[in-house]
Amino acid sequence: MASEGSKRILIVEDEPDIVRGLKDALTFEGFTVEARGTGAEGLSAAADWQPDLVLLDLMLPDDNGYRVCEALRARDPAVPIIILTAKAQEADKVRGLDAGADDYVTKPFSVAELIARINAIFRRQSRMAASDETFAIGPWTVNARKHTITRGRQSKRLTFYELEVLKLLRERADEAVSREELLDKVWGVSAASTNRTVDNFIVKLRRKLEEDQKNPRHILTVYGLGYKLVP
Repeated sequence: MASEGSKRILIVEDEPDIVRGLKDALTFEGFTVEARGTGAEGLSAAADWQPDLVLLDLMLPDDNGYRVCEALRARDPAVPIIILTAKAQEADKVRGLDAGADDYVTKPFSVAELIARINAIFRRQSRMAASDETFAIGPWTVNARKHTITRGRQSKRLTFYELEVLKLLRERADEAVSREELLDKVWGVSAASTNRTVDNFIVKLRRKLEEDQKNPRHILTVYGLGYKLVP
């Protein structure tokens, strides 16, 4: 059983069978769980309850899940959001990431894999205090506690996984880090689970950090392996 007993997870999902299965599994793992069936109820619960993580269905009865994700992210830039989606197309997943999600799990999904991802998130959060609060990447200053990057008066938000990818790359600065290692250490899943998650987050980070995304200077592709950070 997981040790993160005090962690609160909010499920925003309208399918009763999925909600029941998730609540049982997550409660067994030691988490405190609340569930809401609509986007409006989910947003209200997030504001009142302040969960440590949100599991969000995209197909809600009252609202578009992407808009709900954007609203959740606007309220709290740091809370991890994992999308639960029946939409398996890459474009739909990328749209969810662009809306502010940190990860996505395609229905039908393995509850064991989902719990592994959740536990990986909380393990990395617990180690955050031991890491440097700020560090530089080119002209940008990364603030790990505020989940921001700043350059003069310009400031941009980082989602949980964006920050975690940057931190791992920074720990191994000027060294190649494989996609498999990024998936294992950041997401807590094997390479067989997904093939584009890391690439999608690298694209998002380059949008925020690089002046020329087609010719990046800081987050470089190591062909056939993965990526490396050149601070």
